Amino acid sequence: EPDVTIVSGLQDRVVAEGDDVTFQCQVSHEDARDVEWKLQDVALQNNEMNEISVEKGKIHTLTLRKVTEQDIGTVTFRVGPHTSTA
Repeated sequence: EPDVTIVSGLQDRVVAEGDDVTFQCQVSHEDARDVEWKLQDVALQNNEMNEISVEKGKIHTLTLRKVTEQDIGTVTFRVGPHTSTA
Protein backbone atom coordinates (compact mmCIF):
# COMPACT_ATOMS: atom_id res chain seq x y z
CA GLU A 1 0.00 0.00 0.00
CA PRO A 2 1.48 3.39 -0.98
CA ASP A 3 2.47 5.84 1.73
CA VAL A 4 -0.26 8.48 1.92
CA THR A 5 1.07 12.00 2.55
CA ILE A 6 -0.58 15.35 3.21
CA VAL A 7 -0.60 17.48 0.05
CA SER A 8 -2.27 20.55 1.52
CA GLY A 9 -2.57 21.02 5.27
CA LEU A 10 -5.00 22.67 7.64
CA GLN A 11 -5.45 26.43 7.83
CA ASP A 12 -6.05 28.35 11.09
CA ARG A 13 -9.61 29.62 11.51
CA VAL A 14 -11.22 32.30 13.67
CA VAL A 15 -15.00 32.16 14.06
CA ALA A 16 -17.70 33.66 16.25
CA GLU A 17 -19.27 31.58 19.02
CA GLY A 18 -22.29 29.71 17.68
CA ASP A 19 -20.98 29.56 14.09
CA ASP A 20 -19.83 26.47 12.20
CA VAL A 21 -16.17 26.11 11.22
CA THR A 22 -14.71 23.86 8.52
CA PHE A 23 -11.20 22.45 8.18
CA GLN A 24 -9.88 20.69 5.06
CA CYS A 25 -6.82 18.58 4.42
CA GLN A 26 -5.87 17.08 1.06
CA VAL A 27 -3.99 13.79 0.90
CA SER A 28 -1.96 12.23 -1.90
CA HIS A 29 -4.00 9.05 -2.46
CA GLU A 30 -7.70 8.23 -2.55
CA ASP A 31 -9.33 6.02 0.09
CA ALA A 32 -6.71 6.69 2.79
CA ARG A 33 -7.44 4.31 5.66
CA ASP A 34 -5.51 5.34 8.76
CA VAL A 35 -7.13 8.79 9.15
CA GLU A 36 -7.98 10.58 12.38
CA TRP A 37 -9.29 14.01 13.38
CA LYS A 38 -8.68 15.39 16.87
CA LEU A 39 -9.64 18.51 18.80
CA GLN A 40 -7.39 19.26 21.79
CA ASP A 41 -5.99 15.69 21.59
CA VAL A 42 -9.49 14.14 21.77
CA ALA A 43 -10.41 11.90 18.82
CA LEU A 44 -13.51 13.11 16.97
CA GLN A 45 -16.32 10.93 15.66
CA ASN A 46 -18.84 11.78 12.96
CA ASN A 47 -21.98 12.92 14.83
CA GLU A 48 -24.42 15.83 15.10
CA MET A 49 -21.69 18.19 16.38
CA ASN A 50 -18.80 17.03 14.15
CA GLU A 51 -19.30 16.33 10.46
CA ILE A 52 -16.44 14.31 8.98
CA SER A 53 -16.46 13.65 5.25
CA VAL A 54 -14.25 12.91 2.25
CA GLU A 55 -14.69 14.63 -1.12
CA LYS A 56 -13.25 13.25 -4.36
CA GLY A 57 -11.48 10.58 -2.30
CA LYS A 58 -8.63 12.90 -1.29
CA ILE A 59 -10.08 15.97 0.44
CA HIS A 60 -10.87 15.22 4.07
CA THR A 61 -13.21 17.71 5.72
CA LEU A 62 -14.14 18.35 9.35
CA THR A 63 -16.98 20.72 10.21
CA LEU A 64 -17.48 21.66 13.86
CA ARG A 65 -21.09 22.76 14.39
CA LYS A 66 -22.10 25.70 16.61
CA VAL A 67 -18.72 26.13 18.25
CA THR A 68 -18.37 27.36 21.84
CA GLU A 69 -15.45 28.66 23.88
CA GLN A 70 -14.79 25.05 24.93
CA ASP A 71 -13.92 24.27 21.28
CA ILE A 72 -10.94 26.66 21.28
CA GLY A 73 -7.75 24.71 20.70
CA THR A 74 -5.73 22.72 18.25
CA VAL A 75 -7.38 20.70 15.51
CA THR A 76 -5.20 17.83 14.26
CA PHE A 77 -5.57 15.77 11.09
CA ARG A 78 -3.50 12.59 10.95
CA VAL A 79 -2.98 10.13 8.13
CA GLY A 80 -0.53 7.34 8.97
CA PRO A 81 2.62 8.99 10.40
CA HIS A 82 1.81 12.43 8.93
CA THR A 83 -0.06 15.20 10.79
CA SER A 84 -1.29 18.71 10.14
CA THR A 85 -2.55 21.11 12.84
CA ALA A 86 -4.42 24.40 13.00
